[in-house]
Amino acid sequence: MADRNLAKYSPDDLDRRLIAHLRADGRAPLSKLADALNVSRGTVQSRLDRLIETGTLAGFTIRVREDYDENAVHAVMMIEVVGKSTTQVIRKLRGLSAIHMLHTTNGNWDLVANIRTANLSEFDHVLREVRMIDGVANSETSLLLSSV
Repeated sequence: MADRNLAKYSPDDLDRRLIAHLRADGRAPLSKLADALNVSRGTVQSRLDRLIETGTLAGFTIRVREDYDENAVHAVMMIEVVGKSTTQVIRKLRGLSAIHMLHTTNGNWDLVANIRTANLSEFDHVLREVRMIDGVANSETSLLLSSV
């Protein structure tokens, strides 16, 4: 149902402002959102329902402080894919729990993966797993040292 509605629905300014507030605080009560947007609580609820129904909002999550786990390893991996194997490579990469985001891109690299692991040993294991996937021709990985 969401796919059908998604083609018909385009978020307006109020929706975009609601989404911006939710990005800042995904747990904000409807009354707080209504006050911030200068609309009724019912309007916020109906807008939120429509954004969910149409698939504009895919879900709600939490953000953890960057320094929450000092031993965690965060990295960005650029991946080159051989020939027409992109779909199969993406499918296998999505199966790796350490890959938190996966993007297609242009240029020298075909895919960009955001990797998070608990420690360096686990990170090393993930690197080997990715490089063993049929269709992965080359990769380059950069550890993320700090957020500024």
